[in-house]
Amino acid sequence: MNLRLHIWRQAGPDAAGMLKTYDLAGVSEHMSFLEMLDVLNEQLMEKGEEPVAFDHDCREGICGTCGMVINGRPHGPHARTTACQLHMRSFKDGDEIYIEPWRAKAFPVVRDLVVDRSSFDRIIQSGGFISVNTGNAQDGNTIPIPKRDADKAMDAAACIGCGACVAACPNASAMLFVGAKAGHLSSLPQGQAERLSRAESMVLTMDAEGFGSCTNHYECEAACPKGISVEFIAMLNRDYTAAARVGRD
Repeated sequence: MNLRLHIWRQAGPDAAGMLKTYDLAGVSEHMSFLEMLDVLNEQLMEKGEEPVAFDHDCREGICGTCGMVINGRPHGPHARTTACQLHMRSFKDGDEIYIEPWRAKAFPVVRDLVVDRSSFDRIIQSGGFISVNTGNAQDGNTIPIPKRDADKAMDAAACIGCGACVAACPNASAMLFVGAKAGHLSSLPQGQAERLSRAESMVLTMDAEGFGSCTNHYECEAACPKGISVEFIAMLNRDYTAAARVGRD
């Protein structure tokens, strides 16, 4: 198939960016979206032009690095699919495809489609862990965990930190990411000791990083490639409110 690609090109964080158009012929429907970009980059380098910079690593929908907005939707047109899992059979011959980076103040553009998501790392560093010294690894059955709690923790742990929730939210809120990372630990017995302080610290860091507020648009859940529920946002809000109440007492 033949495609017309409109791709955001930006030489650096302080450079002016713009959409640049490329015509790409002979694209196989069996290619993944990233393989299609690989072909484009090979052609650009053959011409002596700068290839399009984009993030990628595992290309298996696990690492979360392949974040890009495709025709206005984070990761493209399919639900619960990362950009690396998107295949060109999802498009038709002659289609025009617009490819842009995540748009958020807290995700500054590094180059082209690459954004700096280290703000997520700082949120995790502020409280997304269990610091209790547990000693040597315990037997798996030492601490019985109800299946319902274990399932909830696993649902939250599915978050790959790609940032699609931020890109989809009109407020560029990171509440789904923070809710998932805090909820994963707060659903388990080991995470109870620091549950409230964790929520408070992570929310305050999120705000300091420049993310917007959640106003219940639910776009985050719709865009999440792992289908993480907004229930974890509600859980985070309850813990944050409880932490504030404890602080006043």
